[in-house]
Parts: sequence; C-alpha cells; structure tokens
Amino acid sequence: MDELYPPIAPRAEGFLDVGDGHRIRCQEAGNPAGKPVVVLHGGPGSGIAPMARRHFDASVYRIVLFDQRGSGQSTPDAGDLTANTLWHLVSDMEVLREQLGIERWQLFGGSWGATLALAYAQTHPSRVSEIILRGVFTVRRGELDWIYRGGAANLFPREWEAFLAPIPPERRDDPLAGYRELLDDPSEEIRHRAAVAWSVWEGATVSVRPQESFVRQYAEPAFALTFARLAVHYFSHGAWLDEGQLIRDAGKLAGIPGVIVQGRYDAVCPPITAYELHQAWPGSELNLLEGAGHAVTDPGVLAALRAATDSFRG
Repeated sequence: MDELYPPIAPRAEGFLDVGDGHRIRCQEAGNPAGKPVVVLHGGPGSGIAPMARRHFDASVYRIVLFDQRGSGQSTPDAGDLTANTLWHLVSDMEVLREQLGIERWQLFGGSWGATLALAYAQTHPSRVSEIILRGVFTVRRGELDWIYRGGAANLFPREWEAFLAPIPPERRDDPLAGYRELLDDPSEEIRHRAAVAWSVWEGATVSVRPQESFVRQYAEPAFALTFARLAVHYFSHGAWLDEGQLIRDAGKLAGIPGVIVQGRYDAVCPPITAYELHQAWPGSELNLLEGAGHAVTDPGVLAALRAATDSFRG
C-alpha cells in the first residue's frame, strides 16, 4: 500500500438534504482551501471507503466524498430505490457542489463511479477541472451481457455456476431479470440468498488473482443486500441512459484533461470500453496496465492513480 498517501480522518462530516426524501452523507478531508476533488464510489451501492481519501495529497487537495442515494449511511435506509436513478445522482452532485461553494472540481471514480463521473461531466462540463477514471463502465448492453449473461463465465465457470444457482432453471437465459424477481420475493430468506450470490460473483471476479478476502467482503449480508438491490435496479433500466450514450457524447469532454486507468485483464469491465472512450474523448490519456484486473489493489493500479492525482495537483 506504499502507493497510497497516509491515512487521513474526515475534517467535516454531515448530511445534505437533496430532495425526494433523501439525505446523503457527505465528508470533507484535506486542505479546506485546496484543489477540490469529488470521489465517486462504485457499486452502485458500496459507499464511502476510508482508503479513497488516500489517493490524494491532503496538503494540496480538498477531498469531498459522499454516499450516493440508497448507499452507505445515506437515508432512507440503504438499498432504497425511491427516486433513485443516475440522473438523481447527477443532480445531487450539483446540489453538493453549490452547497460547498465549489466552482469547478476534479472527478475521481472507478467502475460505477466512472459511469457517474462521465454522466455528470457530460451534463455539466463547465464545472469539471479534470477527470480520473478506473475500470471504465458505461452500462451498454454488451457490457452487461459480458458480466451477467455468460461472457465472464468463460473465465470463471465454477463461480458462474454458483451465480446461477438461486435462479430457477427456466429463468437462467436472462439472469438479470431472474435476480430482479428474486430480490423482490416476499421471502426474506430468498432475497438474502440471492443478494449474497449476486454480490459474491463480483467478489470472485474483481481481481486478476481471485482472493478469498474479496469474496468474504462481498458476502457480508448487509453489504450484499444493498449492493445487489441497487445494481439490479440500475442495470435493469440501463442506468436510464440511451444505448452507448456515454461513449457517443464523449466529445462533450473536449478540453477537460483526463486519465483512464484500466487493467488489461479486467474481467468485470473489459478494456474495450476504456479504449473506445479514449478514442472518443479528445485529449484523454489511457493507461492500460499489464497484469491488472478490476480491483483497485491489483498490480500497478494504486501507483497509476496516485501519479494521475499528483499530475493534476498544481
């Protein structure tokens, strides 16, 4: 973990009312007069991670983090799907930016966080100073089919079998739809079993070298239920995006400096998406890491992210 800056505690923390009955948990750390950056967590449904504060030089950066709707400590309870879409999250970011008096901020996000970063930047490009993305995901049909309809099964056959196990055999041609039914089942036991199976599939595929610690983390029932409910909710609706929208509209990012950090062997979000985004985003830099998968702790990822944040701190 030498590529990370030392641990740092939040300097301020609280809740922000963003409407629709939602209050999002927010944190600030680092230099209050420093360069603003907002960290966008993955999932959807994971939440603020203390390690996320350590990608930045705290003497230079004003680090902003928040739990997205239905995630972490935001209220209503974790996993709440009411008024919870990608565009609600984009709106929440603007409410937060204005509340903090920030004119422009850097966006930092991986996986689903990269999705949210792209959607926000293409909606509010004048409010973005730079963008750093990891493990790019744009919710295209082909990306969802790869991870949830058998593509990654070619690399993880035993884990795929466990992923399919909760779904009735006649519903396994569309696992996403099958899981949506299971997670809405009246039986708490069925909902929890499905949530853990969904979540463990990602834990099993996230690193280039599968690690039991990831599986245990993703199998924790409270985390799994939030993670699965929000992911299935978002992905069943294509995140309320037109097919291919975030690649199609990447030209709107012209003039915004950006670094894309991508593992060559990312089995969750294969590098073709990062490459196509790079091709469509004028002036972006693609750092394709040999020997890395999707996990932020895979070889070379932390160092590449620190190099990117350091390069933009001036």
